[in-house]
Amino acid sequence: MRLAIGSDGAGLGYKQVIAEDLRLDSRVRSVLDLGPPEGEPKANTYTSVAVRAGELIVAGEIDRAILVCGTGIGVAIAANKVPGIRATVAHDSFSVERSILSNDCQILTFGERVIGLQLARRLAQEWLGYRFDPSSHSYANVCEIVDYENR
Repeated sequence: MRLAIGSDGAGLGYKQVIAEDLRLDSRVRSVLDLGPPEGEPKANTYTSVAVRAGELIVAGEIDRAILVCGTGIGVAIAANKVPGIRATVAHDSFSVERSILSNDCQILTFGERVIGLQLARRLAQEWLGYRFDPSSHSYANVCEIVDYENR
């Protein structure tokens, strides 16, 4: 799996730790760090990093992304503005599972000011293990979302 990870200044601490976890995961082929660079927490806005991640997914350059801001909400909203992207904030295992199995989300977001680091790390690992099944009953819902977006 080709992944991207990014944050704004409010999510920089978690981004760095989760990025290292991803690099050590055998399921991950590559990790593209969208910033901000260490020592430059204001180099990214949550909007710029989220839109960039979405554009990379739509272009086929990466498969999924994990984004972190203060709440996870801002990056999710911004990423969802990119046509073809389904992003969600999740802070529990069930939501992480359903983000893929029911909604085929390509972007998972976290809030560094909302959940603990160990939970965020665990949820990121869980998320990597899920694959959307196009033969599931949820496929029709995802298709309806895509059709609406393509109008």
